Amino acid sequence: MPHFTLRASLIAALTLLSLGPVQAAPVTHSQPVKVMIISMFGPEGQVWRDHLKFNRKVAVPGLSPDYPAVSCTSDGICLMTTGMGHANAAASVSALVWSRQFDLRKTYFLIAGIAGIDPQQGTVGSAAWARYLVDFGIQWELDAREIPAGWKTGYLGINTKSPDEKPPLDYRTEVFQLNESLLQRAVALSKDAKLVDSKEAAAFRARYTYAPANQPPAVIQCDTLAGDTWFSGTKLGERARDWTKLLTDGKGTYCTTQQEDNATYEALKRGASAGLTDLNRVAVLRTGSDFDRPPEGVSDADNLLKYQEQGGFVPAVQNLYLAGYPLVQSIVKDWAQWKDGVPAQ
Repeated sequence: MPHFTLRASLIAALTLLSLGPVQAAPVTHSQPVKVMIISMFGPEGQVWRDHLKFNRKVAVPGLSPDYPAVSCTSDGICLMTTGMGHANAAASVSALVWSRQFDLRKTYFLIAGIAGIDPQQGTVGSAAWARYLVDFGIQWELDAREIPAGWKTGYLGINTKSPDEKPPLDYRTEVFQLNESLLQRAVALSKDAKLVDSKEAAAFRARYTYAPANQPPAVIQCDTLAGDTWFSGTKLGERARDWTKLLTDGKGTYCTTQQEDNATYEALKRGASAGLTDLNRVAVLRTGSDFDRPPEGVSDADNLLKYQEQGGFVPAVQNLYLAGYPLVQSIVKDWAQWKDGVPAQ
């Protein structure tokens, strides 16, 4: 061994001996948070700012440069915005959790954002509480023009032989089930919320010949599908339904489509493994801002390219607060009943 290498090795060894055994950094906690609202982009966060008094901002290293701080009220409600897409969501929520600038051990997380919606389950403006979070992006894909005879889609689970075969869940992020007790409380607290609508949304939904697509918005319970590729159209919508059934063993019902929720949940799950968060305190609310497939007489392409003409964006954003606040209010107002877990109804 060369002398300089040996000398470096001896110095390193002596340094370690002088320092003593290496220990993990101590876990420290700062401000306790009762509810952390997680939004994905500006308008989703702004609707909460319009109604609640956030009087403190805390900069957190690692958050999105567009949304670098967490805002908090004096009574324990905080709001963060992750940035859109699964990479931003995972990075921002991880930064929040591992910063240890907040005590999140008893925090209830409300993931609240807009989404596409299946017209057979809801309508634009509807507010859907999820039981299952399903990832639509973790699949194999063949161009639909090149699929084998007898297949109705080019999508199939990774390491499967056909679109109808359930894949092994090797990624461990393909599907998550949320706490049923919290879900039921959220639905019960918000079911009578007076949701807002728009004349543009009412006019567009009237083109559908069936309910609930052509009905006013309502609070509903159905599941959400995550994927960074925006999709539109009847065939892809049918695959979304089938994929949700497949990954939940027939128990889930596809309803809304968005980009971030599995990534956000996985970041919270990693925190839970270190005792920093509690996965039994995660709720997901998605409001329909546009239909994922068109009514009769409208092309799939127009449904995607002209989605803004559906008129659902403004009511969807407003209804995040209207459907989500009853849960937030109950937690904060009755914290003595909520602090140790979801209270019985």
